[in-house]
Amino acid sequence: MTTRTNETWILDLKSSGPSHDEALNELRGIIQKGLPYALSRWLSSDDPLFQPLVEEVTQETLLRVLDQLDTFEGRSLFTTWVHKIAIRIALTELRRKRWRDASLDELTENEDAPPPPGLLADPQASPEVSAERKDMLTRVRRILEEELTPKQREALVLLGLQDVPMEVAAKRMNTNRNALYKLLHDARLRLKKRLSLEDLTPQDVLTAFEPK
Repeated sequence: MTTRTNETWILDLKSSGPSHDEALNELRGIIQKGLPYALSRWLSSDDPLFQPLVEEVTQETLLRVLDQLDTFEGRSLFTTWVHKIAIRIALTELRRKRWRDASLDELTENEDAPPPPGLLADPQASPEVSAERKDMLTRVRRILEEELTPKQREALVLLGLQDVPMEVAAKRMNTNRNALYKLLHDARLRLKKRLSLEDLTPQDVLTAFEPK
């Protein structure tokens, strides 16, 4: 295997066709090889949660890298930059596992439906905080319904919230893994632009549901 330079990583990942797919597959392998050692301080590789976490973090890292290719400044090896992104994502996921109680398909249902229990289940929340959260939930439902295609919402449900393995999700949606990455990448860009138009950031949405 030819060693890629920083420039060839960027070029291939921005391309389409075989070069893009090959670079994405190679990067996936690099991430999955490095995560067990990097996470050993916090989670044993023998833990039943470990392998699902590695798969989840790998998927999120690849999407994040595709989103942020233009921000890579070349001060380190490209793979070192990617590895740091993967670790940040992994530690965030370990802290926020409670979010897995929330289902995106519930979020996109009728706005009058009761909210998922994982989101508004904080018995310590004040009436003001509860009202803020309900308002945010209504806005999120509306944005997801208006901005994403049914396929994009389905992909987010399967991969982002139900932890379905990439290969299984691809088969279920009658597509392949790399096409699914592209679908998610496009969905994230659309959501990011829409949130920006509404003066919201993803962190604003998450912060609204943090304990207060």
